[in-house]
Amino acid sequence: MAVNVSVIEVPAANADDRFMKSGDTCENQAMQMPSFQKIAIPLGSLALIVLAYRNYGWQGVALAVGVLVMWLLLHFTRMLQILQRAAKRPKGYVDSAVMLNAKLRAGVTLLHVVAMTRSLGELQSQSDTQPEIFSWTDGSQSVVRCEFWGGKLKSWTLERPPQTESLPGLESASSTAP
Repeated sequence: MAVNVSVIEVPAANADDRFMKSGDTCENQAMQMPSFQKIAIPLGSLALIVLAYRNYGWQGVALAVGVLVMWLLLHFTRMLQILQRAAKRPKGYVDSAVMLNAKLRAGVTLLHVVAMTRSLGELQSQSDTQPEIFSWTDGSQSVVRCEFWGGKLKSWTLERPPQTESLPGLESASSTAP
């Protein structure tokens, strides 16, 4: 049985145009490169189990699996505590938007931001689309808008309401001056 295969090459304008460059993003979620943690944690867990078996036999495997299950339970418990605290507060509320703005840094997860604010963010974008945009508002109507790509914080902005009235102490100080 013979199979004929023909290959058609499409010439690129530049040889470098065929490959993604640093900073390029892929729109297809399935084609994006997986993060380091998605690969390292399962491979590290498997390596721990293999090493435990080679050094201690099945008792080592039982110990390694027990350690991994305990580690997973600790992370699960932490996540539940964060979400329970967030459920007790109004959605999209933070004590101080200015302090939240100062504490944020690129690359932190959405769960970490929810832990800092102790409140779920108000979703500003459509659900299940990238980027996800959440906002938190404080009592003075200052708003922090956070943009998450793949669950990681990429950028954020602080929007403060305009100050229309001056402080009462400043008016009296200026009226007493000669």
